[in-house]
Amino acid sequence: MSKADIGLVGLAVMGENLILNMESHGFTVAVYNRTVEKVDNFINGRGKGKNVFGAHSIEELIANLKSPRKVMLMIKAGKPVDDFIELLIPHLDKGDIVIDGGNSHYPDTTRRTEYLESKGLLYIGTGVSGGEEGALKGPSIMPGGSPAAWQHVKPIFQSIAAKVEDGTPCCDWVGEKGAGHFVKMVHNGIEYGDMQLICEAYQIMKDLLGLSYDEMYNVFKEWNEGELDSYLIEITRDILNFRENGEPLVEKILDTAGQKGTGKWTAIASLDFGAPLTLIGEAVYGRTLSALKDDRVEASKVLSGPKPKFEGDKKQFIEDLRKALYASKMVSYAQGYILMRYAAKEFDWNLNYGGIALMWRGGCIIRSVFLGKIKEAFDKNPDLTNLLLDPFFKGKIESSQESWRKVVSAAVTNGIWIPALSTALNYFDGCRNSRLPANLLQAQRDYFGAHTYERVDKPRGEFFHTNWTGHGGATASSTYNA
Repeated sequence: MSKADIGLVGLAVMGENLILNMESHGFTVAVYNRTVEKVDNFINGRGKGKNVFGAHSIEELIANLKSPRKVMLMIKAGKPVDDFIELLIPHLDKGDIVIDGGNSHYPDTTRRTEYLESKGLLYIGTGVSGGEEGALKGPSIMPGGSPAAWQHVKPIFQSIAAKVEDGTPCCDWVGEKGAGHFVKMVHNGIEYGDMQLICEAYQIMKDLLGLSYDEMYNVFKEWNEGELDSYLIEITRDILNFRENGEPLVEKILDTAGQKGTGKWTAIASLDFGAPLTLIGEAVYGRTLSALKDDRVEASKVLSGPKPKFEGDKKQFIEDLRKALYASKMVSYAQGYILMRYAAKEFDWNLNYGGIALMWRGGCIIRSVFLGKIKEAFDKNPDLTNLLLDPFFKGKIESSQESWRKVVSAAVTNGIWIPALSTALNYFDGCRNSRLPANLLQAQRDYFGAHTYERVDKPRGEFFHTNWTGHGGATASSTYNA
């Protein structure tokens, strides 16, 4: 066998499927796993008879790669990546490329890029989305890091990536250093928001409207044939239709959600950059609240609320709920794009926002027809500051507004938990109000801490302090950044 086009380390689900995907597109892959037994099991199992070479050591892996050698790590994020990089470096030559395809935190990718470049090596940190099926059949791939590395991995990545209708691959260069993993992080944050919104729609249908699982299945089936058509709506439809011993399996699943940290990272980044990602934040907190199962069970015995009771036209309310879900989804993406814009400014990344929407259009967990409209919006106006200001999205959210308010009002009145749907509406109302009560808030800050304030009757950038009690002095604290 001739030398391999790429090496891959880590034979877990994603790693195995990416190898098979690469091989099916004509690439020869050398594979390695620290538990060498897994290498043999793969070569004699799913990889049998394919152009896959099993290496039993790092030296053997590197020796069987074409130059410049490309080694892709599909291992647990964090210290294991750093440890493996140190194992690889002694065997690599100038210009060789290390690729991290896991869910690494973007500051780690920035640090690793700088570190490997200082040693004459190249580094790529790439988000890979689509789960097990996507890895095998075509994921969304979001690479960033050393720009010089892109030309060497582009043929492989774009071949194995998902394709949109016209054949364009859901993969392109994102930007320098940690840009690829940052975009993947925001993708995952939006995924958190999407999932929470869908779960709230399900809760409203079940607890307020009293729909059966068959009825809910039909609703999601219909939604997936319209403007809400997406992977998450599709799998929700299938989940609601799945039975175990004749009963809906989802009813038997404990209501405690897990998380791996990417949503939390997105929320923390939003606080660091001052970007109001309220919906993704609520989705993260929603998971943490769900995890307090024992506490909630005890509280439910003590705390009371209204008993849900719906009086009205269920069919019309389901249509209102569809519009509320669609409007809230717009807010989630708008917030995610604002965060990417803030990060691009901070790190001097030249992000292609329309291109990112295209990368998410297929293969990934948040893929939907909706993303085509986002690409169109940024193609028309690359400097768009908020997605909600694009004519298409402005029209859609305004036409959904009445339904959105009905759904949120009904849910709140009936005690249905809807943190994401309600915060999305609150964000929209905050954006459309030219004057918020922060004038009073800033007066309070100046009162107790002499933090100063700006005035509507003076130019921006001039700061004032008032001696509110008559007892304080004229000395002001430092000003604030708004």
